[in-house]
Parts: sequence; C-alpha cells; structure tokens
Amino acid sequence: MDANRPPASSATAAAGAPPPPHVPPELVFDYEAALGPTALEDPYAPARQVFETLPPVFYSRSANGMTTGPGTWVCSRYEDIREVYQNTERYSSVGIFPFADMVGESFQAIPIALDPPEHNKYRVLLNPWFSPKAVAALESKIYAIVNALIDGFADKGECDVSYDFGRIYPVKVFMGLMGFPDEKFEDFLSWGYAMLHDMANLERVQWGARSALVYLRSFIEEVRATPGDNLTSRIVHGEVDGRPLTEDEIIGIVFFLWTGGLDTVAATSALTFRRLALDPELQQKLRAQPELLPEAIEEFLRTNPTVNSARIAKVDHELHGVQIKRGDRVLCLAAAGNYDPAEFDDPLSFRADRAPNRHLTFVAGPHRCLGSHLARRELRIALGEFLRRIPSFRLKPGADRTVVPGLIATPRLPIVWDVKG
Repeated sequence: MDANRPPASSATAAAGAPPPPHVPPELVFDYEAALGPTALEDPYAPARQVFETLPPVFYSRSANGMTTGPGTWVCSRYEDIREVYQNTERYSSVGIFPFADMVGESFQAIPIALDPPEHNKYRVLLNPWFSPKAVAALESKIYAIVNALIDGFADKGECDVSYDFGRIYPVKVFMGLMGFPDEKFEDFLSWGYAMLHDMANLERVQWGARSALVYLRSFIEEVRATPGDNLTSRIVHGEVDGRPLTEDEIIGIVFFLWTGGLDTVAATSALTFRRLALDPELQQKLRAQPELLPEAIEEFLRTNPTVNSARIAKVDHELHGVQIKRGDRVLCLAAAGNYDPAEFDDPLSFRADRAPNRHLTFVAGPHRCLGSHLARRELRIALGEFLRRIPSFRLKPGADRTVVPGLIATPRLPIVWDVKG
C-alpha cells in the first residue's frame, strides 16, 4: 500500500567529511534515513530500500551513531553479513563497543569486544547462566512477572503495552538474574535510554554511562563482601585461566551485560505488539493456534532486528568485489539482510510458521547473542500470556505510530480492547 512505500530519500549520496582515499566516490551513500523515525506499518520498509537500490557493499560517512571515526562500510546481503560475523581471521570485534571510550575508561567490554581465542574463555564462564537448562529454571519467575503486570491493567480495557509491559518484564527478569535491587529499575532505564537513544548528544551518553558505572562499581563491592546466588556474584568471584578476574575484567563484563539486558527484548516486544495491533488477522491466527508461537517469535525476530553490529577489518581483503583495508569498519545491516530473498523465500511476507528461519537478529559466529535462549523464552511467555488474557486489541485512536527501528524502538504504544461486562 502507498502508506508503506519508503520515502525516495531513504538512501542518498552522503554529505560530510571525505572518506578514505581507497573508497571509490561511486560507493559513498548515506543509509541513516533508512533506520530513522517512521510511522509506516512496516517500519523496516526503508531499510529494504537500501538492499534494493544500493550496492551490496557501500561506504557511509555516518557510522550509525554508535562509533567514532570517519565512517563505515555497510553490507546488506545475508551471506556477506554471515561472512563478516563468522570470519574472525578477517574481522575483529575489538573496539566496537564505544561507551567506555566515551567516558575516558580503558576497560574492554567483555566478551563482545574480544576476539577468539580470548573471547572463548569468558563465554565459558558465562554460558552456564544462559544455557537452555538455566533459562528453563527461570520460567516460573518469568510467568510470575508477566502475569503480575497483566493483572494491573487486564480489567481496564487499555494500557501502554510498551511502557507498562514491554519495557518492564525483561528488565525485571534480568535484574533478578544479576542480583540487582528492584529499586534501581527506573534509574537503570533512565541511564540506558540516555546511552542508547541519545547517541547524537555526547553529554547525555556520558551521563548515562558514568551514572551506570558509578553504581555498578559500588554494587560489585557489595557483592564482593557478601556473595550471593546470582550472576554478578559469579563474575566477581569467578576465575579465568585459573586466576581471579581483574577489576577491569569484572566491570567490563558487568557493564556489558547491564547494557545488553536493558533493551533488546523490550524493543522487540514493542515492535511485536505494534505489528499485532495493526494486523488483527495475524493476532487472531496466533490466538487460535498458540502452537505457532515458537516459530512466530522467530519471524518477529527476523522482521524486527534491533541491532546492526559492526566489525573492524584485521587485514586488507575483498568483500563482494569491494576492497576493504585493514582498520576499516564494516557494519552488518541485519535490517536489510534479514529480508534477503537469496536466504528467505518470500521475505516480505510474515510467515508465522516459517522454517527454517536462520535470521541474523542474534548475530552469528562466535559472538552470537549470549542471551538468545533467554530472549526467546521471555518473548514466548510474554506474548502467549498476553494473548491468553487480553482480548483482541488495537492501537488507541490518535496514538502516535512513530517508531525508530532498533533499540528503544517504541517507547510508548497505547492500545485498547473491549472489556466484557
């Protein structure tokens, strides 16, 4: 439909500082508008225009707001993205997590900012807490948190499903896993919002990161004095290579987990409920066939990727016919790659029973999302319980439909439903 057609300016020639000399002028474009605010029913339609109209690998002077430096190569094809994620001989993750640098800290974000084999030993430390078995043990807590939230609005006929539900339940689960006190909930979200949503405002980003680091360091000291049965205690008292973790390693792990635990599931939830509110046929299908939920969750993840990760080239090489130089940044545009027809049959259609579904939302290779099992379980329980307990819902008349695809995608999403009796 016309309302879903992306604007013609979604991908245009870039303006700003000149790219490095080895970048051909004909490969310089801007892609930022493709992930900008939109009220489209399909918010990733502009990102697909990048896939459809630009070269498979091109150069952007903007680096997606998350990086420093002159710009980045952008790859939008599925196989190219998998290559960048999986080929650790050519591509490095060191330096891709910017927040420590932004506040003058020297620690590395662990494990995301380390390459194999160093990366592997920290994953060994953390993996048991995010394994399918560990996640299954959290299921009763997830159900309790989700249903307590639904209890608060089930009889009202309306709620802000993003603010009152989607932003809360995954953070509550994460806080319990880490051992953080409930009273820090709003502070955490405030600091995280400044870091992830105000990237154009360096002072706001620095305020969020510094505030979080001050608190996390004080919490680490508390855990050091009083060990507990939580992941933070496991990290603080953990060992790698038969030695205790250093202070930089501890804060690097805890700060990275804190950042990652605040928004990815919340953003996916917001986009999922937005789509269901705008697509009553899909909503009814999932109500009538709850057995489709596991596959439907994968399709929501495919069509609503929240992170487009970057890597740094370790050597000069060629990617899809383009010359990449050592030190170049390469951004993997999963928002386009997840719609590549070479991998996904009829990729523009939402198929609740799509299988296989090898989407790139959780990345690929050694840095595949540590919390992917937990995210899937949280999304399945939250969506299943909401559809079980809340009647057919729709966007509240006059509601702002604007979203920003990616992290903190939909801060507000008021919906309404008919209350019986």
